Amino acid sequence: MESETSTGDLLKTIYRAGTIDEYFMDHIGGRGLPSFSEYIKAICKRREDTVEHIIKRSGIERTYGHQIFNGTRKPSRDKVLQLALGFGMDVEETQRMLKIAEKNELYPRIKRDAMLLYCITHGKGYAETQEALKLYKLPVLGE
Repeated sequence: MESETSTGDLLKTIYRAGTIDEYFMDHIGGRGLPSFSEYIKAICKRREDTVEHIIKRSGIERTYGHQIFNGTRKPSRDKVLQLALGFGMDVEETQRMLKIAEKNELYPRIKRDAMLLYCITHGKGYAETQEALKLYKLPVLGE
């Protein structure tokens, strides 16, 4: 049996939603969620960036990156995080992208996730993030 959500909780959710798309995609039964490849292509278009630039800034091998963008490969959680770094996303955008990719969101009680959250919050790119992970002997992204 589904648990009921109070009206107050529903209103709080509506008030906190940044855009109608976020609310509709996240809270109306999951209808309308784009595929991961559609989502990242839309981000490229909205930011007026190219797939090539994002792949390069993400540290993802070119062919594999294009397969993610065209939807023929499903990315691992690390690849999603690499793309978030390549896009220069903030924490909220990164968590949303993980959700759309059907991956676990970053959780600050896990050391590696905490380091990733720190790097994302402080605008670190892929290379800087990898160095921070290595420095603290945490698994690097993509390996």
